[in-house]
Amino acid sequence: MTRAEIGALGEQLAVEHLRSLGLRILARNWRCRYGELDVIAADDAVGAVVFVEVKTRTSDRFGGVEEAVTPQKVRRLRRLAGLWLADQNTRWAQVRIDVVGVRLGRCPTPEIMHLQGVG
Repeated sequence: MTRAEIGALGEQLAVEHLRSLGLRILARNWRCRYGELDVIAADDAVGAVVFVEVKTRTSDRFGGVEEAVTPQKVRRLRRLAGLWLADQNTRWAQVRIDVVGVRLGRCPTPEIMHLQGVG
């Protein structure tokens, strides 16, 4: 599989995971000139909009999910989230940034790690 195919598979698995938790997917791969948000979801139970960064790995060579989301990356996600929110008519009680890590290949089934509120 190519990197793009691995990334797309990881993102689809992350979306399925989020839906299993009761989140409603609002957008995928939202882009603007400053970057891209992988998944935007609504956690209607708490009135939150959740911006989700998806990290798909086939090995630990580049570190785990925790190492993949640096303070610089969190700042960029906040900026992108702000731009998306400014273009919306909906008001949210909470805004959250999560990271979903998908590990492929080590086990027969993909491993999913969900970090909530990283920034």
